[in-house]
Amino acid sequence: ICKNVFVKDAENHIYKIPIAHGEGRYYADKATLDKLESNGQVVLRYCDENGNITPDANPNGSVRNIAGICNETRNVFGMMPHPERACSPLLGNTDGRKVFKMLFSLALEPA
Repeated sequence: ICKNVFVKDAENHIYKIPIAHGEGRYYADKATLDKLESNGQVVLRYCDENGNITPDANPNGSVRNIAGICNETRNVFGMMPHPERACSPLLGNTDGRKVFKMLFSLALEPA
């Protein structure tokens, strides 16, 4: 489950997105993490089903529960969860579609 912290009403955007890793985790030094945070470049964080960002909701030990980040100009985005695996009602989850729509709409916003 990931919490989108990129849009203004982030607390209303909690996605259940599959992961396909256990060893991979986001890591950066404190200066880099602080810069990402202050620039608003942390896009997704691991959270529980209620949106609480806690160590228990972090499936892989990613620092600060980071699940996705973007670059400074917000035109490059990387994430660990796999929204493409949550796009079909046949699979019982379409939250991945919401992530793709969110990213598409952000790409269309003026810089």
